[in-house]
Amino acid sequence: VLSEVIKAFGATENAQRMEEARDNACNDMGKMLQFLLPVATQIQQDVIKAYGFSSDGEGVLKFARLIKSYESQDPEIASMSGKLKAMFLPPMTLPPHGAGTGGVATS
Repeated sequence: VLSEVIKAFGATENAQRMEEARDNACNDMGKMLQFLLPVATQIQQDVIKAYGFSSDGEGVLKFARLIKSYESQDPEIASMSGKLKAMFLPPMTLPPHGAGTGGVATS
């Protein structure tokens, strides 16, 4: 199921929908939730409903929880889950270490 969801994100029509939503979000986390997440949720719903999950947000949440529960047991599932998340979550940037004075005190 997970591989089919990933494949669905790669379909031309869905890739265009995701790109348009990304453009509308302008890398703003609030706008990502407003524009990108609903498109990503719909793409997943279209696939997982054929496997007994409800075709609503709750079905996607159950699917996500199920995948999460298998990530630690199966490296392939963990890898595919990472690919899926990367398709609709913006990359997280960490603040630089040692910048400013708010870090390790020196004497």
